[in-house]
Amino acid sequence: MNEIENLKQFQNGIIPADWLKRLNLNSLLDTMDEETLPWRQEMANYQCAVYEVETKFKVLNERMGVKYDGNPIESIKTRVKSMDSIMRKVERKGLPFSIESVEENIRDIAGVRVICSFEEDVFRIADVFLQQDDIELVERKDYINHPKPNGYRSLHLIVRTPIFTEVGKKMMYVEVQIRTIAMDFWAALEHKLRYKKKLSAEQIEALQKELSICAEECADLDRRMEYVRSQIVPLELPDPDNEYKEGNI
Repeated sequence: MNEIENLKQFQNGIIPADWLKRLNLNSLLDTMDEETLPWRQEMANYQCAVYEVETKFKVLNERMGVKYDGNPIESIKTRVKSMDSIMRKVERKGLPFSIESVEENIRDIAGVRVICSFEEDVFRIADVFLQQDDIELVERKDYINHPKPNGYRSLHLIVRTPIFTEVGKKMMYVEVQIRTIAMDFWAALEHKLRYKKKLSAEQIEALQKELSICAEECADLDRRMEYVRSQIVPLELPDPDNEYKEGNI
């Protein structure tokens, strides 16, 4: 096969066999593996942090479901940002692309989203979670009592939690979002309607107004469902300060 045919293959996304023979492929792969190892280890750290926090909420849900006759958590979603997403965020922030810089300045790489049945559940599960002695609260944003201008409602927590690796303990940042089913429904559809849509200024303004109305209706639904529950089952709230005292677990 001549070089012109090789070039045509390469342009079509195929690496010609002749070219592979000329390369020391094993050496190339070893070099790539060695160069990417620190980042692969770092991404594994974030995944481990997600496991740690997710497990904490699963344990709380199981325990509180027995103690208070009903599970406060409907579902838990997790994610770790892709390298592509991290690199784009580093570029937007004008940060150096290093593990140390990313660890300190981008605190939402590991994410856990907790979906609760009722608004009151959001705050009580957050309070009990934050009482755990290996959870360090870094930042708290209450978009439930103080919604964003577009109507978005959720409780956001940035926490640090330890992971235990083969080389010792390491503290990792995790973003936790806690919201109700109604809040999650609105946020998911708002994202789908807005994301990468080419809209005119008039369309954006009309969409914003409609989404704000929908957000208010979702908030009203949360309040009404909370009222219905209060009429059926008296809400016995846990005392976070007492929840982890000896003998209560």
